Amino acid sequence: MIQLQPLDSAVPIQDQFAAEASPVVLVNVFRFDPEDEAAVVKAWEHDANWMKQQPGYISTQLHRAIGESAMFLNYAIWESVGHFRAAFSSPDFHAALGSYPDSTVASPHLFERIAVPNLCVA
Repeated sequence: MIQLQPLDSAVPIQDQFAAEASPVVLVNVFRFDPEDEAAVVKAWEHDANWMKQQPGYISTQLHRAIGESAMFLNYAIWESVGHFRAAFSSPDFHAALGSYPDSTVASPHLFERIAVPNLCVA
């Protein structure tokens, strides 16, 4: 089963659930044993297809680390913290976490866009 480890130990994702922000970006870093890569992709694909059906879901993209690094980075865009919280807290979602290989460690964290003049729009 997957292990959840905070990306920011001072503010784990469960603490972020109290925030009101919209839209939000979930960044989730997955670490795993190299031989488990295909199983991680299969489990993630199942979860992503389930999340895609949830209210407030906008999009997602999975990235593989370059080189010999056994790591993925996923980002998903949600309409709000509340929408993501509802999906993440679902018993169906938590039951599916058991399909990840035991070597998998996920570090999810929520972000919101900020404006930087001439570079980024909020």
